Amino acid sequence: MEEHEMSPNEYLTVLKRRKWSLVLPALIVTLIAAAVALLLPPVYKSVSTILIEEQEIPANFVMSTVTSYAEQRLQTINQRIMSTSRLLEIITRLDLYKDMREKSTTEEVIEKMREDISLEYISAEVMDRKTGRPATATIAFTLSYEAQETPATVQKVANILASLFLEENLQVRERQAMEATSFLSDEQKKVKANLDEIEQKIAEFKQEHINELPEALQVNLQSRHNVQSSKEKLSEQLRALKEREGALQSELANLSPRMEMEDIKRLEALKLELNSLESRFTEQYPDVIKTRQEIEKLRKKIATVKEVDPNAMPDNPAYITLSSQLAGVQSEIDSVKRQYNDLQKNEDNLNRWIEATPGVEEIYNALLSERKNRQTKFDDLSQKLMEANVAYGLEKDQKGERFTLIDPARLPELPDKPNRLAILLIGMVLGLGAGVASAAVMEFTDESVRNVEILSRETSFPVLSAIPRIVSAEDVRQQKLRRRLIVLAGAGIVLVAVLSFHFLVMDLNVFWAKVTRTLGW
Repeated sequence: MEEHEMSPNEYLTVLKRRKWSLVLPALIVTLIAAAVALLLPPVYKSVSTILIEEQEIPANFVMSTVTSYAEQRLQTINQRIMSTSRLLEIITRLDLYKDMREKSTTEEVIEKMREDISLEYISAEVMDRKTGRPATATIAFTLSYEAQETPATVQKVANILASLFLEENLQVRERQAMEATSFLSDEQKKVKANLDEIEQKIAEFKQEHINELPEALQVNLQSRHNVQSSKEKLSEQLRALKEREGALQSELANLSPRMEMEDIKRLEALKLELNSLESRFTEQYPDVIKTRQEIEKLRKKIATVKEVDPNAMPDNPAYITLSSQLAGVQSEIDSVKRQYNDLQKNEDNLNRWIEATPGVEEIYNALLSERKNRQTKFDDLSQKLMEANVAYGLEKDQKGERFTLIDPARLPELPDKPNRLAILLIGMVLGLGAGVASAAVMEFTDESVRNVEILSRETSFPVLSAIPRIVSAEDVRQQKLRRRLIVLAGAGIVLVAVLSFHFLVMDLNVFWAKVTRTLGW
C-alpha cells in the first residue's frame, strides 16, 4: 500500500481501534511504578553542621604549630574515622545493617556505611591576609548519614560521627603540637650535647696550646722583646764582670796566698832594692840603712818559720780579699750566664709559640666558628621550643583553630529517599510512552483494509459491495472480557489516583519541611 497523510478523523479512528493497546501498557507500567514507589523502604537522613573557627589569640602573638589547611586536616580526620575498626565499632554498638550483615561480608557492610556517610564543604569568598586578594576558604562543613534505619538510629549515628570529628580534630591538633614540641626538645638536646662536646674540645685545645693562641700573640711578642732587652743587659753585665774577673785574676797573680811566701818575695825584692841603693849610695845613706834593717828583720822572721805547707789555708789578707772578690765575681758571672741561658730558652719557646700561632689560629677559629654556629642553632631551637610550648598550651586550652557544632543532627521526621512522587510521575510518563509505542507498533504492522475508501484509494478500482460485520459468539465473549478489563482498569486507575494523591501530599510535606528548615521558620 502507498503511504498517505492521515487525517484527524483517521487518527481518532486508530485511537478508538487501538485503545486497549494504548491503555493496558500505560496502566501496567504505571502500576509497576506505583508498586515500586510504595515498596521501596524509606531512607532517613540526618545532617550536622560544624563551623571552623579561627584561633582566638592573634597569630602575631602566638603562632600555631599546626600548619595544615582545614581541608587537608578534614581529609585526614575523615580517613581516620572511616577506618574499618571505627566503623565496625559503630555498626556493632548500634546494630546497624542487620539484614545486610546476614547476607554480605564485613567489608561490604563497612563499604556500604562509607557510602552512606557524606562530608561536604561550605566555602566562602574571603580576603587573603598575606596577598590581600580574594580567595575561597572553607568556613564550615556538613556531615550527614543516611540509611534504611529508624530515624532515632540515623540521628544517633550522625551525632556519633560529629562527636568523633570534634574529638579527633582536638586530638590531631594537640598531637601535632606535642610532636612539634617533642621534636624541638630532642633537637635542642642533640645540639646542646654537640655544643658541650665542642666546648670540651675548645677547652682541651686551649689547655694544650695555651701559649700559642691568637690572643697570646701580642703578649708573646712583647715578652720576646723584653727577653731580648734583658739578654742585651745581661750580655753587657757579663762583659763587665769578665773584665772585672780578669783584673782580679791579674792582681791575685801577684800575691801569695800565705804571708811566709809574701815575706820571701818581699825579702828578694828588698835585696834587689838594696843592691840598687848600694850601687848608687854609700853604706851610711839612710835608705840603705833602712833597707838593711828591714832585710835583717825579714830574715829573722823567715828563720822562725820551720816549713811552708802548700795545702795550708791562705793567711794573706790581701790575697784573701782579692780571692773573695774574684769568687764573688765568678759566682755573679755564673748567675748571669744561668739567667742568660734561661732567657735564651724562654726566647726559643716564645719564637716557637709565635711561629705556631698561625696554624693554631686556623684550627682555633674553626672550632670557634663551629661553636658559634651550634650556639646560634641552639638559641634558635630554644626560641622555637618556647614558642612551641606556648602553641601547645594554646591547643591544650582549645584556644586555637577549632571545630564548633553549630547545627547538631536532628531527628528526621520524614524520609529523604525515595522520592515517590518522582517515581510515580516517571512511571506515568513511561507508561504513556509505552502505550503510545504499543499502539503505534500494532497499527503500523497491521496491513488490514478497514473501509471502502481505503480499498478504493489503494487499488484505484471502484468497490461494488461491502459485507457488514457479523457478530459471532466469540465476539460476544470478547466483548464481555473487555468490559471486565475496563472494570479492572478503572479500579487500577482509582488506586493509582489514590496513591498519587497520597505520595503527592507526602512529598509536598517533605518539600515544605525542607524549605522551612532551610529558611529557619
